[in-house]
Amino acid sequence: MNSSISERILSIRSSLPTSVKLIAVSKQVSAQAIRSAYSAGIRDFAESRIQEAASKQAELQDLPDITWHFIGHLQSNKAKKAIEQFPWIHSVDNLKLAQRLDQLAQQLGVSPQVCLQVKILPDPNKSGWSVSELLADLPTLDQYKSLQIQGLMTIPPSGLNDPEILNVFNLNRELAKKIQEQNWSHIKMQHLSMGMSGDYELAVQAGATMVRLGTILFGDRS
Repeated sequence: MNSSISERILSIRSSLPTSVKLIAVSKQVSAQAIRSAYSAGIRDFAESRIQEAASKQAELQDLPDITWHFIGHLQSNKAKKAIEQFPWIHSVDNLKLAQRLDQLAQQLGVSPQVCLQVKILPDPNKSGWSVSELLADLPTLDQYKSLQIQGLMTIPPSGLNDPEILNVFNLNRELAKKIQEQNWSHIKMQHLSMGMSGDYELAVQAGATMVRLGTILFGDRS
């Protein structure tokens, strides 16, 4: 990749509908590279490790309008730090974690925005609810008033072709619509967090509202 970070961002942003939020995945990327992306207009950055994010957040405190998103697998023992550091958590992947986050949010007096991570197709390599598990857990999730449940996050299994990937994203959108139609008190389905560097165009086609792009913006990680 010979073009600069800002050139790549400009190119991708011009191709995205205004309804889609571009989240720059800055894991394993320096604070300086984040500054370059910030200068190009990016305000949403995603990290997948609490500790790595903390050092960058400290270094970038002079940029107060950054919104930080957590996208990694979150263990319950890191839940408090995640809530303190990240206003958005895309990877709430089971009921026990959701309950823990809700309790902590209540104690800390915060209302984190979260997406529920769902496995549209069976995938032993990824965390998340199966569709049937998620539907069964909705009545319990609806009782968690301190969590702002905003939508669904999904990652297709690896090895799929484009039509299969598009199908996963379409099924995710349909699932969100089905949940929305059930008119829960505290569960909203305003966001679909789906699409990464290799498949974000398919995700946008299927109705993504947030795409999580790393490699295509910052180049390959070490």
